[in-house]
Amino acid sequence: MQDLASRPTGWGGPIVEPPTVAEVEAAAERIREVVVHTPLIPFYSGKEKTGILLKPEIFQPIGSFKLRGVFNWAAALTPAERQRGLSTISSGNTAQALGYSARHFGVPARTRLLDTAPAGKIAALQSYGVDTVLVPSDDLMGFLLEARWQQEPYSFISPIDNPGMIAGNATIGREIMADYPAVESVYVPVSGGGMIAGIGGLIKALNPSVRIVGVQPTNIAPLHASIAESRPMWVDAQPTICDGCGAPLVFDEMYPVLRQVVDEVMVISEETVKAAIKVLALKNKLIVEGAGALAVAAALATPAEQRGRTVCVVSGGSIDTERLLNILTDESIEV
Repeated sequence: MQDLASRPTGWGGPIVEPPTVAEVEAAAERIREVVVHTPLIPFYSGKEKTGILLKPEIFQPIGSFKLRGVFNWAAALTPAERQRGLSTISSGNTAQALGYSARHFGVPARTRLLDTAPAGKIAALQSYGVDTVLVPSDDLMGFLLEARWQQEPYSFISPIDNPGMIAGNATIGREIMADYPAVESVYVPVSGGGMIAGIGGLIKALNPSVRIVGVQPTNIAPLHASIAESRPMWVDAQPTICDGCGAPLVFDEMYPVLRQVVDEVMVISEETVKAAIKVLALKNKLIVEGAGALAVAAALATPAEQRGRTVCVVSGGSIDTERLLNILTDESIEV
């Protein structure tokens, strides 16, 4: 196995640019009949006012923001391209969005799936009829970095650097700015960077003064490491409850746009994420996965006067029942 410093961090593709306002408007129109315009709802800590609003993407039909980007991409394909079938790689939520989109268009779907994906995500893929192959993280990243997807007979979408995916993700930022133009800080969980590139790019185009804060788990924080070293980096990924943030590197193709639109990256411990999951469930009646709780955990760790009027993107809700039950009944996790 190569040491981390010698591993490639890109596949030689074009450098990703932030989506334009026109591209985001077109995406919003494509997904309008399928994707929910999620509301901004107050976060309750059970103690004091926080000034935090939640953007609950768990209200999407698949329980995750991923439907925005995948459906936008699929809807923009030609009929012939869609008839080939749809394919991706995923830690779970992208593949669920692919399955939903494939069912909508009446075409087959398949995915290479991270072999640590929770059972609930695997079961959801089976319900959508997605042909699923479990692979380890290195193989998943290698499929992208070695551009093996170019031999894929199905139409393939990268969950990291596909422009259609990023423009669809940016519709989250469009809705935030329409519903809360006075927002001062937006907290976004980060894996490969496709969501924050879209949200941050659109918001910065409309109001450059809004702070865009990326959030990663301490156990897998490649964007935090990359910004510290001023170059795309691999990290030694450790197990994390934030399985939706499983990308162990920042891609060359994504690094410039992430540096452009992200003002700060915070890293959050596993125990802090669990506390956020617990308070979201017990005080806010929202069932959220680890990655979905990251933004709230980070905002709560930031003094209110520093973050100002705040929106937290709650990205997904696919958490296994047993894991959730263990968190809720663990008396050592205080909320």
